[in-house]
Amino acid sequence: MKTTYTILFLFIAILVSSQEINQLDTNGKNHGIWKKNFDGTNVLRYEGEFLHGKEMGVFKFYKNIKKKAVLTATKEFNEANNKAYVKFFASTGKIISEGQMDGKKYIGAWKYYQKTNDKLLTLEHYNDAGVLNGERLVYYPNGQIAEKQFYKNGKLDGASVVYSDKNVVLSDVIYVNGELHGPSKYYTPKGELVAEGSYKNGKKDGVWKYYENGKLTEEKDFTYVPKYIKKTP
Repeated sequence: MKTTYTILFLFIAILVSSQEINQLDTNGKNHGIWKKNFDGTNVLRYEGEFLHGKEMGVFKFYKNIKKKAVLTATKEFNEANNKAYVKFFASTGKIISEGQMDGKKYIGAWKYYQKTNDKLLTLEHYNDAGVLNGERLVYYPNGQIAEKQFYKNGKLDGASVVYSDKNVVLSDVIYVNGELHGPSKYYTPKGELVAEGSYKNGKKDGVWKYYENGKLTEEKDFTYVPKYIKKTP
């Protein structure tokens, strides 16, 4: 008899539990704990909790890898709006990137990590419109900065510097509205100047100087001279 009551209790518990999952409120909105599988499988696709249609707390998202649910992302939702703090994972469980999203838009600072260690690969900044805005840094596996750029409304704008893994400047250029524009210098991995000049609207302009072993070897004038066009009477 005791065994019968135990089995009955477990059956009721399972039944109640299943009834509490994937429910709708009186307005037809998702409410409470939700779990969804990939179509036609028993493999979990996502799980999380809704409050009258609004995501609450941490949601977990999975990939179907060899019929197993492998965590691919988590989203920790803000109660006041559609913003969420998001983390993306490799199939090994290693974090790939993390940052804030507003709906499907990346906003604020986003961190991307190296494949071989937990150090930063890239640090980007997005504005509220979801486009790159501000400083963008790229790193070598040893943590040294490889590239430093600045963006304005999704376009390169400002100084852009490339470094060697030993912190030697390799190039130092300026962008304006997405195009090279202004003085530029290029160096060898030893820090020796190899070329310098200016760009204008993405093209070389004026006199460019070229060096070898620290000595000037060549000068080229890229000053634009419009071709004469004979007017017809």
